[in-house]
Amino acid sequence: MNEKQQTISKSVSVTGVGLHTGVVATMTFVPAPANHGYKFQRIDLPDQPIVDADVDNVVDLSRGTTIEQNGARIHTVEHTLAALVGLQIDNVLIQLDGPEPPIMDGSSIKFVDALLDAGIEEQNAYRNYFEVPEYVHYMNKETDTELAALPLSDYRLTVMVDYNSTVISSQHASLNDITLFKDDIAECRTFVFLHELEALYRQNLIKGGDLTNAIVIVDREVQDGELDHLSQLLSKPKVSVNKSKGILNNVDLHYPNEMARHKLLDLIGDLALVGRPIKAQILAARPGHAANVALAKKIKKLIKSGKGDIPQYDPNKAPVFDINQIGQLLAHRYPFQMIDKIIALDENSVVGVKNVTINEQFFLGHFPGNPVMPGVLQLEAMAQTGGILVLTSVPDPDNYWPYLIGIDACRFRRNVFPGDTVIFKCEFTSPMKRGIVKMSGRGYVAGQLVCEADMIASLVKKK
Repeated sequence: MNEKQQTISKSVSVTGVGLHTGVVATMTFVPAPANHGYKFQRIDLPDQPIVDADVDNVVDLSRGTTIEQNGARIHTVEHTLAALVGLQIDNVLIQLDGPEPPIMDGSSIKFVDALLDAGIEEQNAYRNYFEVPEYVHYMNKETDTELAALPLSDYRLTVMVDYNSTVISSQHASLNDITLFKDDIAECRTFVFLHELEALYRQNLIKGGDLTNAIVIVDREVQDGELDHLSQLLSKPKVSVNKSKGILNNVDLHYPNEMARHKLLDLIGDLALVGRPIKAQILAARPGHAANVALAKKIKKLIKSGKGDIPQYDPNKAPVFDINQIGQLLAHRYPFQMIDKIIALDENSVVGVKNVTINEQFFLGHFPGNPVMPGVLQLEAMAQTGGILVLTSVPDPDNYWPYLIGIDACRFRRNVFPGDTVIFKCEFTSPMKRGIVKMSGRGYVAGQLVCEADMIASLVKKK
């Protein structure tokens, strides 16, 4: 999986009818800056409102996932989002001149092709992965649906579907490498059972559905004259069915398990609404949009709790700033140069590393015989980490002093001893105004929280 965030090199558009609304719309993917994420924009509405691709904005799950914000609604977002996740594109503005992305052929492949034609561009910011820290489970006994997310330092998905149908047997599909999404999953099309068609039309859905953008599975005997009725319903001059295939108009499948693969595609798109790239093993039995979104909400709740959002340190990877580069930014020198490496840095957050050794000067007098790192120096190391974030947010950091001017909600959770490696993460909690900025900071040793504080920093111009 990629380490850096990505966007596209230029804007690209696709046009087509929406599956459920039947409205023809043009959807344009627009490059976006780091940490922008996925946002839809209804350019056909007054003020062109923005809708964040966020699970908290889901308002309807009738045969698709619909989101709404700022008075604007976007229907059936899952195929679009799956294409972006599958290509590991992090930041895109998705402009629509209608209420729903085009269904195209019922899969994500047309979106994938368009995005690849636009070109993918790496950005100078690390991907903000959420590594699921514990078993997350969702079950609906009424629908016999069960989904789980398990800890894994990768993103893998496995889906099982079983419709008790003579046409579709129990099917499984897996994706163990997200880079294989284009080849193995993207072209798998949406499907519907024949017995569902008229009910969906009566529910004012699938107005744009036809045999070019969905597979219709014939799961019962078709009565005389019914094919003529279906041809009118689907706006086709003629429809037919081969009993050996069990698919209306005898459409050829891309894969024998295309239905399970499409359910996996939907799952990827729905889980994109968590708002961050995920590292987890996802297992899904008989999933649907409601269950997918329910699991996404559980994962987002974990994110909000702070669980699993612990920065990972790989000493084999080159740092963003080494000790010499830190010295060029911060004026601190021995014995007050507290940070050894910066291992992650973007517009809103920074991660620094402090290796604690018995040779630290303060251990000579701080609890001799029981060396413990003073809490105030843990806070100093955290503040210096935040100082890197503050200084790199301006174009001319050499012209400023970063001062810590406020501390709140400071807690020391565990002792820090010689031999510990402390990982500090600081994040902006508000935009900088008149040189004043607020940050939250946390320090971890071996994945355990050791200290935390809210800080206020001031950038003062050097005289």
